[in-house]
Amino acid sequence: MDGENRGASKPVPDNLKEFLNELQLLALHRIESFGWELKFVRRPDSRHAIPLVSNAEGTTIGVLEEDGRVNLEHDVRLRS
Repeated sequence: MDGENRGASKPVPDNLKEFLNELQLLALHRIESFGWELKFVRRPDSRHAIPLVSNAEGTTIGVLEEDGRVNLEHDVRLRS
């Protein structure tokens, strides 16, 4: 596999509102007050985005689901 699949895309796009819905944006603002942050947005195709968030220590990664829940039991595979 080539080193970087993202190409010119940034890990966290400048235009989050195009990728996150209103519930996800509200949830993101809420969990940021607990030290969580948006790490990157997976964009496997033009219709779907998978936002991933991390706790302050970077030890836990969760998927920010469409309904605003943080799913810690996701099946997203991450590179080491």
